[in-house]
Amino acid sequence: MDRIEEILKNSGVQDAEAKAGTLQEYMELVLERNQQVNLTAIREPEEFIERHYADSLAAVRLPEMQDARRVLDLGTGGGFPGVPLAVAFPEKEFVLLDSLNKRVQIIREFCRKLGIDNVTAIHGRAEELGRHEDLRDSFDICVSRAVAELRVLAEYCLPFVRAGGAFIAYKSAGSREEIDAAKKALKCLGAQIERIEPAGPAQQQPGVGPESQTGVGAEHLLVVIRKLSPTPAAYPRRPGVPAKKPL
Repeated sequence: MDRIEEILKNSGVQDAEAKAGTLQEYMELVLERNQQVNLTAIREPEEFIERHYADSLAAVRLPEMQDARRVLDLGTGGGFPGVPLAVAFPEKEFVLLDSLNKRVQIIREFCRKLGIDNVTAIHGRAEELGRHEDLRDSFDICVSRAVAELRVLAEYCLPFVRAGGAFIAYKSAGSREEIDAAKKALKCLGAQIERIEPAGPAQQQPGVGPESQTGVGAEHLLVVIRKLSPTPAAYPRRPGVPAKKPL
């Protein structure tokens, strides 16, 4: 069985064969364009599938993802996890946000070419867009694989999420101290950690820790953060401040 199709089927995604074909084409487009524009540090298809597709699709089985109608992917880079999740859930609306306009334009081009019509890619900084009326408090969930400390990432992401919704951060298994250090910041932002799920195969086995797994599931966690109340108007702070002075 094709590895991408296998990942989709193991995640419970319907019509896995056709969706695997779409993701195969997206990977080929990214790897080809990657020779001119830096979209990913990964160059080999096998590693791409495991690190971008298996990892991104780990969130498919989360009830928050199953129930969501509108999803934001903040710091999407080459379109991860947003594009694989959008292919898996064509009935949901996905907004992919990145601070580099060149990447945003490429994602738009590839999605048009492949008929992925439930993705809107937008360019901008989270500190500014998080204050826009049409974006703030408007998403059921926000997902992010962006490389930033959780305290910082939470200030970027939570203003976009409606009260009662969730922010799902993809983090390495070695991030436990970072996760614990974010609890004070989350309280300031009107949220708290609800649970931590192992990514990959371990996600399908409740109670099994990532340290007992192999592959992608052994390396990553899904930190599910529940937004309990609206984020105070003071957040996000002006561009550059969250990274320089984390909460």
